[in-house]
Amino acid sequence: MAISDQLFERSRKVSILLLRLESIILLALIVYLALLDAIRTKPLSAPMALAGVFIALVLGTIGLFACSISYKNGKSWGRAPAVLANLIALGVAYFMLSGKFYIGAYPLGLLAIITAGACVLGYRE
Repeated sequence: MAISDQLFERSRKVSILLLRLESIILLALIVYLALLDAIRTKPLSAPMALAGVFIALVLGTIGLFACSISYKNGKSWGRAPAVLANLIALGVAYFMLSGKFYIGAYPLGLLAIITAGACVLGYRE
């Protein structure tokens, strides 16, 4: 097996793992926000904004998991959305960094860079 074949196969497996990890993280965030909202004593000032966040998180969770399925099956339709989602996450990490939220920015940025790189290398024509 050539080195490029080994790199491809390893990157594909890492892509599957990291995309599923990201979808689990988003699912945990959904549960956290739901519990936070359930124990809230004051009414929300913008309930539609929270609903929008829930919808975006659910769609992101489903999308990232679907991308991992495409990598598992060797299909190309999950590559661009996976890379795009991670580039968006990299932008979010930069925004967190500018807000001095270092404990969230660095792990998110590192995860986004590694996942995007693995997704780019984990598929070939």
